[in-house]
Amino acid sequence: MTDGRRMPTAAAHIPTAVYWTIHGMVVCTKRTMCLTDMGQEDIDQTMEDWYLSSLDHKLSQMHDYLKEQLAVCRQHIRERREIEAYKMIEHLLKTPQIDNMKILGALICAKAEQLPLFDGLNKTRARLDVLWKKNVLLFISELEVPYQELSILEKMYLESRQDPTKEESQYEVVWLPVVDGSTPWNEEKDRHFETQKALMTWFSVFHPSLLETAAIKYIKEVWGFNKRPMLVALDPMGRVVNPNAIHMIYIWNPTVAFPFSKSREEGLWKEVTWGIELLAAAIYPMIVDWISEGKYICLYGGDDIEWIRRFTDVAKAVESAADIKLEMLYVGKSNLREKVRKNNDSIAQENLSHVLPDLNSAWFFWARLESMWHSKVQHGENAERDPIMQEIVSMLSFDGGDHGWAVFGRGWGEMSQMTKAKGDTIVGCLRDYHVWKNNIATKGFVGAVNDYLPQLHTPHHCNRLVLPGTTGRTPDRVACAECGRPMEKFIMYRCCTD
Repeated sequence: MTDGRRMPTAAAHIPTAVYWTIHGMVVCTKRTMCLTDMGQEDIDQTMEDWYLSSLDHKLSQMHDYLKEQLAVCRQHIRERREIEAYKMIEHLLKTPQIDNMKILGALICAKAEQLPLFDGLNKTRARLDVLWKKNVLLFISELEVPYQELSILEKMYLESRQDPTKEESQYEVVWLPVVDGSTPWNEEKDRHFETQKALMTWFSVFHPSLLETAAIKYIKEVWGFNKRPMLVALDPMGRVVNPNAIHMIYIWNPTVAFPFSKSREEGLWKEVTWGIELLAAAIYPMIVDWISEGKYICLYGGDDIEWIRRFTDVAKAVESAADIKLEMLYVGKSNLREKVRKNNDSIAQENLSHVLPDLNSAWFFWARLESMWHSKVQHGENAERDPIMQEIVSMLSFDGGDHGWAVFGRGWGEMSQMTKAKGDTIVGCLRDYHVWKNNIATKGFVGAVNDYLPQLHTPHHCNRLVLPGTTGRTPDRVACAECGRPMEKFIMYRCCTD
């Protein structure tokens, strides 16, 4: 029987239950009076006891049945309310509004007397109208926010708001923690939530229970939330201008990305060209100085310290022989924190090259590349027709492999030059310096390396592209960055505790 049919069926039993309840009261009253007035010997005790027992059983059955039906009806009412609330969110987001209050109120349970927000900067509770007619980024995550992502976003947020008079500072962030409703809320979860909330300088919901159930359903089904943190961008009228602005913020930072719309994201891609500046200047600002000084720049990675020693040794030898200025920067590997930390220590102690200032920077280098990929995919691009997308896939496949790799570049904008190769190939190319050195005069160092590399490539190769499939949409077809053939698609589950 459906829940909708249970309600009138249950209601039909209520008159009968009322009758037998009243009947039971009358019988019990009569029995009590008889016991008081007439004495035990004047009562047919056996008959009366049997009847009272039978009546008790009947009333107990009716009570259990109606209690069960009441629970079902309450669940049905909750579900109907959630459906109506879900439809209300859909309607509000599709209908032009005069401000963002109705939409935010539909997502966050905010009665007139409530203070549903927590101001992370001032450590006080706040009303929902502090967000009135402002650009709002809804920071949606699970209860536990990955430390690297939180620290990077926090750093960007504080930097973008140093001058509150600037237009690009006129936005707010609100943390909406999506909590699994199938498990009960307990003290441990509450302590964890309070700890996470205290780390944030932006706004948060005061408690996860203030996030409407219908809102959580909408966040998952329409906005596509699935474990990985995301930033849904709302304009001052409450319209969704970007279902996930976290990628463009990682690539360009909030100051440049403001107001975080998809049209702004598309415009930013039209303004950039692939080069060392786009790839790493946001991670290591000294790169801007190196480019301005006309130096050649090498970014390299991997986890094999012996290969790193061989590569940096031969690179420095070529730098001296070619009489060029070369700066090298080790960017590590995305998922091997402890190995990268040890490599950083060895590289710094042996003065092999520059290293990133901390492990968060190494993580962010690869997170930006993943964001570039997702951003391009969200705009319908692929590696077969987009040159920048092809370069992004190539870089990500380097990280997915087991060996080292290197990228050489110089200049910026339309004048930038770049070349890249895997570990053994680039080492072999540099060792063959005597073969291609005469081409430097006409093609430049990067051009000469780029011309010689194809002679070292072998027909057999294996590229691996490892991408998280929980943010954005993942295409069914991805072309190999090396040969252009479609790559086989696999599903990988990984838990890295390094």
